Formats: sequence, C-alpha cells, structure tokens
Amino acid sequence: MLIADQVGERLREERERLGLNQTEFGALLGVSRGTQKNYELGANSIDLRYVAALEECGVDAGFVLTGQRSTPLGQMFTPEEEKLIKQYRSIAPGDQEAIRRFLKAMADDADRQRN
Repeated sequence: MLIADQVGERLREERERLGLNQTEFGALLGVSRGTQKNYELGANSIDLRYVAALEECGVDAGFVLTGQRSTPLGQMFTPEEEKLIKQYRSIAPGDQEAIRRFLKAMADDADRQRN
C-alpha cells in the first residue's frame, strides 16, 4: 500500500523548512537516507514510530499526514526559538548531534523530576 497522495511532498517540504538534507533528516528520525527518499517519493508508507519521531523533532506531523497545519508557520516559534534554530543550523552536523544528546539528557532529567 502506498502512502496517501502528497504525504511525501509535504514531508519533503517540512524537511526543507528545517534546512536538512535527506541523510540528516533520516538520521534524526532513525531511518536511512534511502528510506527517507522512498518516503518522500511515496514509494514506502511511513509508520507510527516515524510519525512519533517527526513530532519529537518539531515537524508538524499533522500537516505531513493531512495537509492542514496545526499552527501557522509564522506562529510556530518565538523569536528566541527562531534564534536557537538558526544557530543550530549554522553548526557542524557532529555538533548538532552533541546538542541533541545534551537536550535529550536535560529533558529526560526534567521528566524524572516531574514524576
């Protein structure tokens, strides 16, 4: 079964909005470049784990699946968040990975403190 019409196109649009290539985006979501490419071409169906990973990475998964944005693009981030995203995009991929590990550790710690 192929994924719904235009899901791959919207997935590519979100990847490009984040300024990532297929290899980087796939790695962020736990899939290979080839798998990411096939999702964008509509050759493979995305699964629920992938959709959950999209949400965790700041992708508007609702938009990818339905074509309807949950929040208008201009209202998605505060100015401070926009600044952080621009800084993140300006650093080397290895440094981006270090930042992701650091943030995950901090978020995990915050979750433990809440529970």
